[in-house]
Amino acid sequence: MQRLGSSPHRMYPGHFWGSLMKIVDLNHDEGTIHQVAALLMKGFKDHWPNAWPDLDAALDEVRDSLGTGRISCIAIDDDRRVLGWIGGIREYSGNAWELHPLVVHPDHQGKRIGRALVADLEMRVVEQGGVTIFLGTDDEDGMTSIANVDLYPNVWEHIAGIKNLRRHPYEFYQKQGYVIVGVIPDANGVGKPDILMAKRMVV
Repeated sequence: MQRLGSSPHRMYPGHFWGSLMKIVDLNHDEGTIHQVAALLMKGFKDHWPNAWPDLDAALDEVRDSLGTGRISCIAIDDDRRVLGWIGGIREYSGNAWELHPLVVHPDHQGKRIGRALVADLEMRVVEQGGVTIFLGTDDEDGMTSIANVDLYPNVWEHIAGIKNLRRHPYEFYQKQGYVIVGVIPDANGVGKPDILMAKRMVV
């Protein structure tokens, strides 16, 4: 997999369907922006339906990602179909960046696209002097053992014993080296926490 952009010759191991999958900067092309917005809605509608409830909300999110202090990259196939999207937001004077959002087309999950997008974002953050990447991954649908329970007062006991009940993405991030650093109980309503994760980019 080849990443195009600031470091056009950087290669990823493996391939996608026997042909290269490119990771490129998202630009202001309206057709591509609409592809990404539609993908955002499709990827989140089953477990996080309120994140981007309509196309206008999704389009706003995509267009905001093109602003100052942002990283916005898409994975595309040979026909320039958008397979995935990742964004980064500069925070804490550039020392820490928020990974937001990450989405891979449901038909193409499990093909290392998400992993390649995360790796690409990490390299871009390091190039810009970032030290840490953090993210929040909500559980609004009872996908983990810390949903639909009262996490107080022993919040860390619940975190230490967390179990993935229905393919919540926190385990995907763990496989990429991210660790759970906290949780916001009831962030999305009672019993619907936001799981906070982070990874250090430099030693």
